[in-house]
Amino acid sequence: MWPNAVADALSRIAWDFKQPGRYLDASVFCSPGTNDARDDLEWAMRHLPPGAKRDLGRLITRIDEELERRTLPEPNHIELATFGWWWTRMRER
Repeated sequence: MWPNAVADALSRIAWDFKQPGRYLDASVFCSPGTNDARDDLEWAMRHLPPGAKRDLGRLITRIDEELERRTLPEPNHIELATFGWWWTRMRER
């Protein structure tokens, strides 16, 4: 990963979550977007020491809860689940 990759990913996600509305707009998922940022965090989790992994894991749990709250399941994209569950969510109604 590049320097500040985790901070950049957290910043992108935080900016997207500040957007108004119950559901996230599809534009937040354009590349690079929330899905890419969540992928970066997942990659970082595999390479961090235990203490940092726990701290980032707590943030990711909150991010995942908000992402799940502001998206809907998209059954037509189940093949994307190999990338992560967040790729199988519908961005807007």
